[in-house]
Amino acid sequence: MNRPLHIGLTGGIASGKSTVSGLFAALGVPVIDTDQIARELVAPGSPLLARVISHFGAQLLTPAGELDRRALRERVFAHDADRAALEALMHPAIMAELRRRAEAAAGVYQIWVIPLLVEHDLGATVDRVLLVDCAEDLQLRRVQVRDGVTLAQARAVLAAQASRQARLASANDVLVNDGDLERVRAQVETLHTRYSTLARETPRQAQ
Repeated sequence: MNRPLHIGLTGGIASGKSTVSGLFAALGVPVIDTDQIARELVAPGSPLLARVISHFGAQLLTPAGELDRRALRERVFAHDADRAALEALMHPAIMAELRRRAEAAAGVYQIWVIPLLVEHDLGATVDRVLLVDCAEDLQLRRVQVRDGVTLAQARAVLAAQASRQARLASANDVLVNDGDLERVRAQVETLHTRYSTLARETPRQAQ
């Protein structure tokens, strides 16, 4: 019996990954989000949070004992060595939990939301890569509004990620998110039909 088809959904910051994954979820598709997994793995009292704080310092804890994700993000964006250290701590645990949840989930196909799929060269871990794409100037405006940062800060965030060209080169499918929700919804419905057909027609072995 075929395992579910695994679709790796990726895209740059503020490209609209959450909107797209939510539309797939509304169609009954299992969605496994590595950002959500990451948040849960560093919940107060968790062993992984203890390891992160041991490395980066207790100043990254809020008074409630939670990880100050914004402060950590600003630090790792400013220092490549810190970003590499954080990824070495988080990445193996995130991927192990993703696979555990995928095995427990049903569905003809599954959406795996992996924002850093291209940066971590994870294309081989999924059957297809779905890129949520938008123009970089639109990304910059969205980041500024969403995070309350300057244009220079938004540019720095984009510069720390894979380029738009690299993402496009890695993608099997591209969904354009220019802010028109109905256009995005129509693309999701088209992809849903395509993935459902591929899942039925393509033999796959367990990973």
